[in-house]
Amino acid sequence: MIPNPYHWFFRLGPLIFSVLICLIPWVSAAPVTTGWIPLFKGVEYMVGTNTQSSGDFTSLMVAHLIRVDLTDPDIALLPTPRITNYLANSRETSGQTVSRFVKKHGLQLGVNASFFSPTDYYMPEGTPMQLNGLAISDGTLVSMPSATYPACVLFDVNRTARIIEDNWPAGPTNGVLHALAGGYSLVVNGVNISRRYLNTAGSVHEQQPRTAFGVSKDGKTFYIVCIDGRQDHSVGAFDYETAAWMLLAGAYNAVNMDGGGSTTLVMEDSIGEPLRLNASSAVADSGKERTIGSHLGIFAKPIPGFINDLKVVPSDNGATLSWTTPTEATASVELGTSNPPDPVTRFTGSSGTTHTVQLTGLTPGIGYYFKAVCIADGTRHESPIKFFRTTRTVISTEVVPLNAEWRYTTANLNDTAWTTTDYVDTGWKGPGAALLWANASAAGSTLDPNLLGERMPNNPSTGFPYTTYSFRTYFKATDVSAGATLSVSAYIDDGAVFHLNGREIHRIRMPAAPAEIVNSTFATGLPCRGNADCTDDFIVPVDGILRAGDNVLAVEVHNSSARSSDITLGATVTLEVPASRPPAIIIHRDNGLITLDWVGTGFFLQQADTPSGPWASLAGPLPIPPVRIVEAATTRYYRLSR
Repeated sequence: MIPNPYHWFFRLGPLIFSVLICLIPWVSAAPVTTGWIPLFKGVEYMVGTNTQSSGDFTSLMVAHLIRVDLTDPDIALLPTPRITNYLANSRETSGQTVSRFVKKHGLQLGVNASFFSPTDYYMPEGTPMQLNGLAISDGTLVSMPSATYPACVLFDVNRTARIIEDNWPAGPTNGVLHALAGGYSLVVNGVNISRRYLNTAGSVHEQQPRTAFGVSKDGKTFYIVCIDGRQDHSVGAFDYETAAWMLLAGAYNAVNMDGGGSTTLVMEDSIGEPLRLNASSAVADSGKERTIGSHLGIFAKPIPGFINDLKVVPSDNGATLSWTTPTEATASVELGTSNPPDPVTRFTGSSGTTHTVQLTGLTPGIGYYFKAVCIADGTRHESPIKFFRTTRTVISTEVVPLNAEWRYTTANLNDTAWTTTDYVDTGWKGPGAALLWANASAAGSTLDPNLLGERMPNNPSTGFPYTTYSFRTYFKATDVSAGATLSVSAYIDDGAVFHLNGREIHRIRMPAAPAEIVNSTFATGLPCRGNADCTDDFIVPVDGILRAGDNVLAVEVHNSSARSSDITLGATVTLEVPASRPPAIIIHRDNGLITLDWVGTGFFLQQADTPSGPWASLAGPLPIPPVRIVEAATTRYYRLSR
């Protein structure tokens, strides 16, 4: 669909922006753009659409453009850092999707960057990758320069960027904080040089989804261009078209980065979740992002407003929210477990310019959506909807390691009590450790050989694995406190039903309860790309099921069809028991008053002149936070006691 040239709408998380466009009449063949829209402090976003051929814009394209002010002191960059147990030219970075990279590092923006290998694009996240060409992350060399990938964008310690066309054999890297190699330059000194690649062999020069980086003439502004491709709304771009977008954005020099299905631009939305800004061709084709080896992340602060410096300190059953306002205002929080918060629970806090609101009575380990609300001079101000999760302080004990021993059988166990503690399994096969598996191929499993355990038999009448394999293992529990859970990370191919001490506790890719599961029931789906090379993770409450002493975990694994070529089980199980945690005191100063705040009730608030005491409880009943005290002329210490 072609956007209206005068109004364009887009959604970022729970916020909706409407932008008036009157830059270019629709009769023009030039691209239609939204104009620059602030995303974060120092970061702006623009979308452009081209529908007609004119100059260097010849194709149907949608481009996503980012402009970053490198002089903003709150802007920081993060290229993919070294992987653990780094090994040059082999094990350099950890493969991740761009969304995962943004989420893991708490970034506000992320994009794919340099070329990498291996290029089996849907490998498990964490797969070691090798980068092609120079890469430096936070002053640490990640990948050596390469004559094949000579063009680089460099960021120095003075917050200035530059692009060099050829870093081989020795590029200028002194004082460089970050560096990323691309394939070749697109724009040099304000000139589109890219038509010279038209007759160059190689798919990289064909019409493709594109990612490109650029810098301004003074090196103080950094640009990202991501162009959708291989889709009806945008066919992709040639090199000279990518360069034209860079010039339109304002770049003076630009370099082509990795593109194709890897082209992915992601921002953090207002509740801290990754949100794709562009239409990735990989997602359109497979439903998921590619696992890639090279990323560039951007840290940025929110755009200043009336409600600023919003912070959340969660606890097991509550949270403390704090923020500031430029003028005096009342403060409250609207909270719920859905987005937008509904039903809404309201908590009221302090008035002034420094605000604290105490949330109490919440459920441990639950996610909550909220917005801060202030009223000043009769005007209501709201923060964007945000998200936090209450903590769940636990003592964790691994009760079933990945190399635990399992007994197993291929027998039809319909109408038997095989999942209970009293069942006798001494006639079963095994015990086998680690990943137990069966495969119709004589060559064996395609899974990581370091994880594989015993190979189980196939059905001799078909040559394929049986439809169902049943497993049992044992573990001891010494603490069965209320609120205990089992945290399970399992390699399952294809579906499974988990039982604890004769009670079903979880299903994976099986018909949903209350549907009966029997020996001939097929799984309803496949893991990962059809193999158990990633885990299924879940947490399940076990109150009233877990026993002090011996416990039996029984798992039935089902294939998805009678001719499915493989089946797998491997699991790590951790027992998590709630534990108490002392509260933390948050202190605010405002106009000679000290505000002491914490999560929880039933504490005595005590004060002393030195950390060693003597400590004295403040007069009066047990205080309910927050507590305001006139600031003393000398140093005072405060603590909570029961």
